[in-house]
Amino acid sequence: MMEDSRIIDLYFERSEEAITRTAEKYGRLCRSIAMRIVGSYEDAQECENDTYVAAWNAIPPTRPNILSAFLSRISRNIALNRYEYNRAGKRNGQFDLVLDELEECLASSCSVEDTYIAGEVAGMINAFLEKMKTETRVMFVRRYYYADSVKEIAERLAISESKVKTTLFRVRQELRDYLQARGVQV
Repeated sequence: MMEDSRIIDLYFERSEEAITRTAEKYGRLCRSIAMRIVGSYEDAQECENDTYVAAWNAIPPTRPNILSAFLSRISRNIALNRYEYNRAGKRNGQFDLVLDELEECLASSCSVEDTYIAGEVAGMINAFLEKMKTETRVMFVRRYYYADSVKEIAERLAISESKVKTTLFRVRQELRDYLQARGVQV
C-alpha cells in the first residue's frame, strides 16, 4: 500500500491515480462508515464515491495530517446527509438505534442559535471524552461516531457485549449529568 503522504502528493499533482490509491487503501473504511449510517449497500457505495470527489475538491489546498481521519469525516458527513435525505421515506434501524441512545443526552437543535449551541456542546463532549479511559472513549466513539454495533465493539476490544452495553449506558448517564452541570438542557 502506498504511504498517505504520497497519496496526498498525488492529489496536489492532480493525478487521477490519487483516487485509485485512496480507494485501494481506504475504500473499505469509507464504505463501512457510510453503510452503518445509511443502511443500504448501494447508498454506501455512492457515499464512498462522493467521498473521493470531495477529497479531490478539498486537496489542495487542504493537506490533511491524518488521511484516514480526513476521509472518515468526509464519508460520515456525506452519509449523514444521505441519511437525512432518505429518512423521510424509510428508517435505518441500526443508525436510528444509535441516535435513540444518545437522544436522552442531547436536545434537538433547529434554529441558528441552537446550531451555535450544538457547536458549544460538541466542545463539551470532546472535553468529557478526553477525561475517559481509552477503552471507554473507544467504545463511545466507535458506537456514536462510527455507528459500530455492540457486538463489533466487543469483538474489537476483546470484551463481552454485556460490558460494552453497561459501559455505554453509564457513559451516557455521566454525559447527561456532565452536560446538565454545564447548563445544557437535555
